[in-house]
Amino acid sequence: MKRRNKRKVDFLLIGIIILSFFLHFYQLKEAGSNTYYTVAVKSMLTSFHNFFYASFDPAGFITVDKPPVGLWIQALSAYLLGLSDFSVLLPEALAGVGSVWLMYILVKPKFGRAAALLSSLVLACSPIFVAVARTNNVDSILIFALLLATWALMRSIEKQKPGWLMLGAALIGVGFNIKMLQAYMVLPAFYLFYWIAMKAAWTKRIAHLAMATGVLLAVSLSWTLVVEFTPADQRPYIGGSETNSAIELALGYNGISRLTGQNGPGGGGQPGERQWREPQMGAQQRENPPSGSPTVNAGDPSPFGTNGPPNGMPGGFRSNQNAGGAFGTGEPGGLRLFSKELSGQISFLLPFALFGIITLVAQWVRKRKWDMKQTFTLFWMAWLVPMMGFFSVAMFFHQYYLSMMGPAIAALVGISWTVLWNEYKEQKGWRSRLLPISVLATSLFEALIIYQNKEAVSQGWFIGAIAGGLGFFIALMAIKTKEVISFSLAITGMLALLVIPAYWTWITIHKEGNAMTPIAGPSNGFGGMAGANRQAQAPDQQQLDGADRTFSPQRSFMQQGGRRSGGDPEEELDTKLLAYLEQHAKGTKWILAVQRAQSAYSMMLHTNYAVMAMGGFGGQDPALTPEKLAAMAKKGEVKYFLIGDGPGENDSVIQWIQENCVEVPSSEWKSAEDSATNQPRAFGRMNKQTLYEYKG
Repeated sequence: MKRRNKRKVDFLLIGIIILSFFLHFYQLKEAGSNTYYTVAVKSMLTSFHNFFYASFDPAGFITVDKPPVGLWIQALSAYLLGLSDFSVLLPEALAGVGSVWLMYILVKPKFGRAAALLSSLVLACSPIFVAVARTNNVDSILIFALLLATWALMRSIEKQKPGWLMLGAALIGVGFNIKMLQAYMVLPAFYLFYWIAMKAAWTKRIAHLAMATGVLLAVSLSWTLVVEFTPADQRPYIGGSETNSAIELALGYNGISRLTGQNGPGGGGQPGERQWREPQMGAQQRENPPSGSPTVNAGDPSPFGTNGPPNGMPGGFRSNQNAGGAFGTGEPGGLRLFSKELSGQISFLLPFALFGIITLVAQWVRKRKWDMKQTFTLFWMAWLVPMMGFFSVAMFFHQYYLSMMGPAIAALVGISWTVLWNEYKEQKGWRSRLLPISVLATSLFEALIIYQNKEAVSQGWFIGAIAGGLGFFIALMAIKTKEVISFSLAITGMLALLVIPAYWTWITIHKEGNAMTPIAGPSNGFGGMAGANRQAQAPDQQQLDGADRTFSPQRSFMQQGGRRSGGDPEEELDTKLLAYLEQHAKGTKWILAVQRAQSAYSMMLHTNYAVMAMGGFGGQDPALTPEKLAAMAKKGEVKYFLIGDGPGENDSVIQWIQENCVEVPSSEWKSAEDSATNQPRAFGRMNKQTLYEYKG
């Protein structure tokens, strides 16, 4: 009788998974959410129509500026658990932990247990990877899908069966429907690896890759083509597009514009400078929320208050406006990833990975033999290098996009340690010195990152990084005879290099105001300030069907007051405005129309009414024309418009409102405190808002 092979439990892997789970879930309920997507999830729960299109509002006027799959997952979580911060953050956090586990599964067969454990640990301690997984931005779900696709690709090579390649292509297609062209950043690695590693005639490899490309495109365009072939009057306007087209959204705003800098930020960014003077709804709320309630933005159109940043600071960009070095990402150039703005996001261990790559190249030159280990390493290099090139020159991206580099850096660090250790213990030639040199060089680079942030981080870390690097360098150079001691030094030196990234991650998960556009480390830049959120309570779900939108305090989403996750008081729903609209806007499809999505947050989260965001997320989408708005107003679908005192992207629509509607006296709908105070907002701009009524 044959013994069954029992798989040993890897307790170190379990420990790493527990660490990752802790970092992803620690105080997650208080982390806050990106309100733009939270509002959309609430709307998506009201009907399958809104669910399918990822509609921002329950009446189905406009979608969010991303494809729907990531939000579908959030909506399913909210459906099962009830709408809350935790329910919309749960899928991303689980995807982050799952990605850490997948790193072990991917690396171990090629480079062994030590490399696999280190790869998982590096990803678990990658600051921006953890930061984005603690928000309801969908990047961590995308990364998990791409790692599943990588697993399918590796299975295809192991089994020498192209069917697994088709599965991998389909999973990348799913990734496209999570965040569009961002999913395609890994394609060079996939095509190159399959071409080199598959043992088949070149004609068969071409055929396999052609079939995989067909599967990729079919899955990628499945939702997009449904949208394109649905008449525009039977679906919401596609938010983020200029032409109401999902294809344009994919290729333009979520594609080429990221490189060129044209077009401004959407749900993961800040509103554009043309929209600074959009009003918010309501007075300030200073009460602390009940523990465990969800956190969401309530009417805060920008991290700078009502009116946006001052001249010269980054906003959105349309037409010929270019982002340049906006959003705290530094100026384009070859050293951008090592600059103060980006080095603390994901770059800590890049020098160590570089030394490992140098060693592998030296081995190939010496042996002139290309094996599967080198091919596997090439896959991760082909994942990483194009991304490094893109982020070095791209004109518009946020810091958290760098999380896409996390898996490749993690894999290459684990591989590099194994390769460098093997060379070190053989003690032959200059390659044996690369391990201590790599530890020293990486320590010095981490010290540089600390120095770049000296205003916010104790310089004891700077001294510790230099001293630690020198100490391990001297010890590794001096102790070469006893393998047990040198192995302990080598692994301890590697773990020491993870202390500062882990500390950076710890800082990040404690940082408030990081829910909308997360950034890692102590600095807020222009990303973290956008996440100022509000505490809320999840309502019972109720169908929103046109006129039957009775406001019920028992059913309101945000009945309790709140605070910003950044610690500042935040504006709450103006109850006098709400009472006025409830009395005078009965029977309308949208209780109110505003210029952009941020101004609709508080109304849509406090109540079950629909608010029309006429210009989408930042007020720039041409979703309305004066003619279309006139027809909607005549039908009684919308009657009231809350307009700011500055020009917007859709000036012709605003002009129609001002010429065809009557101004409602502020005394009838604005609280006395707001009317009397009229204090200057951020950077001295006034918060003037006007309510207009269409009388037909």
